[in-house]
Amino acid sequence: MFAFTIRKIIYNIPIYLAVVLLMMALLRIRDPVAGQMGKNATAADFAAKRVELGLNEPLLSQYVSLLGSIFTFDFSREIWLEPGVSVGEKLAESVPVSLALTLPALCLTTVLSIVIAMVSAFNRGRWLDRTLVFFAVLGMSISFLVYIIFGQYLGAFKLQQLVGHPVFSIHGYESGIQNWAFYLLLPVLISVTVAMGYDTRFYRAVMVEETEADYITTARAKGASQMKIMFVHMLRNAMIPIITRIMITLPFLVTGSILLEQFFGIPGMGYTLLTAIQNGDFPVVEVFTAIFAGLFIVSLIATDILYALFDPRVRLQ
Repeated sequence: MFAFTIRKIIYNIPIYLAVVLLMMALLRIRDPVAGQMGKNATAADFAAKRVELGLNEPLLSQYVSLLGSIFTFDFSREIWLEPGVSVGEKLAESVPVSLALTLPALCLTTVLSIVIAMVSAFNRGRWLDRTLVFFAVLGMSISFLVYIIFGQYLGAFKLQQLVGHPVFSIHGYESGIQNWAFYLLLPVLISVTVAMGYDTRFYRAVMVEETEADYITTARAKGASQMKIMFVHMLRNAMIPIITRIMITLPFLVTGSILLEQFFGIPGMGYTLLTAIQNGDFPVVEVFTAIFAGLFIVSLIATDILYALFDPRVRLQ
């Protein structure tokens, strides 16, 4: 297991280095200094700004410097648009906010989707199955943006009129457990509603295939209860696709939901990254993108390891 993990890490190092280099090259297609200068700036002003931002160095030197800061976790580089504020401080502010939004949404979506998918698979072809599939298709057919707009209108504006005081916030965020429901419960519910449609359809297809397996027939012949068949036998054998689905989602827990954070004014990592891209703030874009690429590669390696832990038929050799 240890040798396999080391081997996978070594294989993915060139991929990671290439992704970071490509990202830096793409960011510099347009002159980043032009967006930081006024209309009356002179050539000397441009040159001075390049030195100030560290863009006078060759791309390779900037590349090595960025990798050095990432591998040593040194994010002390200042943000261009906020002098005195480092990228590390932005990370420390935005990552917990994104996790407070995405982690509950992932847990709720996964649990509800798996349970609904198993119930639907065991009642395949019946009215219950058709009803659950209908709502799953409905959930995944409507745009995420439509759910956000209607969620804000019904869950905040109309509900406030009904009860006489604000129940959910539609913009802004304040940290603290006591403020979580007011600022984040509504976007979490919207995220769960949208994601459940996709996940339920996927998990149902997996569960339908498992219900036709021989071990299910054997368990029924031995008199095992349906609950035991569903949550012990079938769920364990379906863990490979479930793990794949969850592990692919994990990097997005940190980066957050850009749409939700943008429309609800939640200062998570997605909101911060989008703002930095719009303003051409390279230090934030470079570090945040490099972290996301690293998280994605780590999730792929962890997926292969979990395959072997949950399914003894998988051999890492």
